[in-house]
Amino acid sequence: MTAHDVARALPDLPTLRERCRVFAMTDAVLSPEWDYRYFSFNQHWAPDQQMASMRNGSGDEWSIVFSPAGAFLRGFDHEARMSPYGNDGKLWPGLVDTVPEALRFGVDEPAFSNSLGTLAATVCLWRETGDDHWHTGQVDLPDDDDPDGSAWLFELLLGGTAAVYQDFAEDYYEMPVDLDAVIEIFQQRPLTDGLVRRLNPEVALSDLAQDIAQIGYPAL
Repeated sequence: MTAHDVARALPDLPTLRERCRVFAMTDAVLSPEWDYRYFSFNQHWAPDQQMASMRNGSGDEWSIVFSPAGAFLRGFDHEARMSPYGNDGKLWPGLVDTVPEALRFGVDEPAFSNSLGTLAATVCLWRETGDDHWHTGQVDLPDDDDPDGSAWLFELLLGGTAAVYQDFAEDYYEMPVDLDAVIEIFQQRPLTDGLVRRLNPEVALSDLAQDIAQIGYPAL
């Protein structure tokens, strides 16, 4: 799988945004400490912008910025052949050259840059509002089994179901995860104290007030 496969498989913008939101909310319940979470969502990332993100704790990550103009997605696999670290510190040719001006805020965002000021990315995709598909740059992919990291970076995002998430979470957080509770969150049912404690008995609904506000998830 490469960025071209991801572009064909990603859903439309509203569906993707809500998928990212429920991933982040479920993670917040399972992992009260933000630094140890895999998925996050900030509906107040910047004026008129929301950001979904993934960090695996080993230097690999992705970010999706949603704006009125559309969405910009960048993923970074530090071991991928297309990493700037294996390309004299430069982005892979063609990776972001054709990003439309309305979405270039993602390319220039300092928070997405490495210590050299280069965008930390091995894969980039974008989709303008009203467009009917996702786009990638005009890139000559190197001969490698997973040249840009797409084969694993977006596996959960593309799977998108409660069962896929539960399987991941039990392995990542090393704890049992109630599938029915995950399903309720993926259906965006309002959080209750009972629902929260079914997922994590050590967390109460009141503990999540700041996360709920940041993610923008409904709660009673």
